[in-house]
Amino acid sequence: MSEMTPTNLSDTDKKWQKYDCYNLEVDPNQDDRAKRIKILSFSRPHMRAFHCSWWGYFMAFNMWFAISPLQSEIQKSLQITNEQLWTASIAGVGGTIFMRFLLGPLCDKYGPRTLMACLLCFASIPTALTGMVNSATDLTILRLFIGTVGGTFVMCQYWTSRMFTREVVGTANAMAGGWGNLGGGFTQLLVGSILFPLFEWFFSNSENPADMAWRTVCIVPAIVAFISGIAIFKFTEDAPKGDYHQLKAQGLMVEVSAITSFGSGFTNINTWLIFIQYACCFGVELTMNNAAALYFRDEFGLETETAAAIASIFGWMNLFARGLGGFLSDAANTRIGMRGRLLVQSTFLLLEGLLILLFANTKSLSGAIAVMVFFSLFVQAAEGSSYGIVPYIDPKFTGSISGIVGAGGNVGAVCFSLAFRQLDYYSAFVTMAACIIAASFLSVFVFIKGQSSLFYGKEERKEKSQAYADNSDTSHSFSSKEEENSSSDSLSRKYPGSPSSNTTNESFNSNDESFSSIEA
Repeated sequence: MSEMTPTNLSDTDKKWQKYDCYNLEVDPNQDDRAKRIKILSFSRPHMRAFHCSWWGYFMAFNMWFAISPLQSEIQKSLQITNEQLWTASIAGVGGTIFMRFLLGPLCDKYGPRTLMACLLCFASIPTALTGMVNSATDLTILRLFIGTVGGTFVMCQYWTSRMFTREVVGTANAMAGGWGNLGGGFTQLLVGSILFPLFEWFFSNSENPADMAWRTVCIVPAIVAFISGIAIFKFTEDAPKGDYHQLKAQGLMVEVSAITSFGSGFTNINTWLIFIQYACCFGVELTMNNAAALYFRDEFGLETETAAAIASIFGWMNLFARGLGGFLSDAANTRIGMRGRLLVQSTFLLLEGLLILLFANTKSLSGAIAVMVFFSLFVQAAEGSSYGIVPYIDPKFTGSISGIVGAGGNVGAVCFSLAFRQLDYYSAFVTMAACIIAASFLSVFVFIKGQSSLFYGKEERKEKSQAYADNSDTSHSFSSKEEENSSSDSLSRKYPGSPSSNTTNESFNSNDESFSSIEA
């Protein structure tokens, strides 16, 4: 794609940026972040990044949990115990913890695009090699390496935070994260209820069709994920104005130390409070992705395909539930500021914990499915509201904070999975519910600079958008002459159709031929 310079600036005053025209209205005071989300648009850079962020995370889930609906068949083939099966599952979610800590500061330094692409391509290799497993140890090692792909969540959330204004970032983060998480339910249904029976039929003439089926079926998500990684690298940008290496080369972005970025996020107490709360929502979802099919098989005597189909309902709630959580967080923020976000967060977690208690005490299959639907709704809504708070904690180091909080989800998954490994189902669910209810009260102790707390304090609303831009660009460094011409520059960056834009839609579309843009 060719580079374009703003048409409204003189030759001596031009400030480099990849596009001189956007397909969405942007806020120049927030580094050209988009002011709204146009779902049916795939235009570069904002909506292309939005769709690639959730799709990359969606494909990560497809690889990450492709084995989950096959566990009962794997257990039969390898002759392993439930404890060994849970050990492998714990390795799968635990392998992501280090990656999320690492990828946060790397996003601040290198941007999300390249990291997302590399991780998808890397994880596709062990996923495709699932059929080589011959023992419990092999399975544990394999799931450990596949689990690294869960780190794509950091790039997913960082990318949308980089593309959308603070007024809509909660919704953008929640929708991208939720549609990505949808891969957990999709892979339960696709792999467990569609591809596994199909591959079993294909190998029907072999000595053991079921064994051949689970050993080959994971090749499908591996291939799609690898292709997706290549496409993301080739057809997207890190930020509205271009890729990080381009912005640094033009002197518009200073080099950031990954160590400094991580240290700032690590020492912020608010990071760790949200870390715990995220452990109690996303950690629950990861645990249920591994446990749900086994639970319905063991407790209600269902076949593998049926149990997987029911278990997929939990993940399918991500289609709207996480986005709803982010939307309600944004709406509450509009009315009463950060106090609203914290109130929404606590409410979702409290209801989640209470519904898990109800689920543990439901003995009929229909009742368990019904309660699981509502239980899943609040799990994923709490995930969305969590990342409505994250961009505010310290905008300058959003990458590191996003990575640390994201790792909290995997820490929670490891802890809850250990409970399921050591305890009976009822005791494990009760333990999980108690932890979540306790975590819902941690919002009382969240105090973010410039924001109200749950019970007192005021919002510092003056120059809020400008402060967000100043703190969140890691950091852009403009000359005084460029600042004097900011009003002229902002004219050239308005969305197509603006009376003050001298650039036609044709100039934008001529550089956007890879994907079509559909207006909502």
